[in-house]
Amino acid sequence: MSRLLGICLATVLSLAGLLGWGSAATAATVEVKMGTDSGLLAFEPNTMTIGAGDTVKFVNNKLGPHNAVVEGHTELSHTDLAFAPGESWEETFSEPGTYSYYCEPHRGAGMVGTITVE
Repeated sequence: MSRLLGICLATVLSLAGLLGWGSAATAATVEVKMGTDSGLLAFEPNTMTIGAGDTVKFVNNKLGPHNAVVEGHTELSHTDLAFAPGESWEETFSEPGTYSYYCEPHRGAGMVGTITVE
């Protein structure tokens, strides 16, 4: 009887795994370049849609220094300037909504972006 119970339990657990029951969704990390490959003062991409819990990795690409200030969200903002190419930081967006952000030194040049979190 215990062997049959073990087989039934293993079958149920296998089926649960196949259906995704009890497994957490995997959060993604997406990259935003600060300064385009062609040398423009812009975020690349400057608009994106991500899932709640996903992380955005901001990478200094060209024409630094850069930072990313998320309007109304100091907890998501990175006000320190990135000077070196390749310098980066990550921010996780947990709450759904639309987040506007900008580079302080280059906001006047149009270096702005939007992240929509679903």
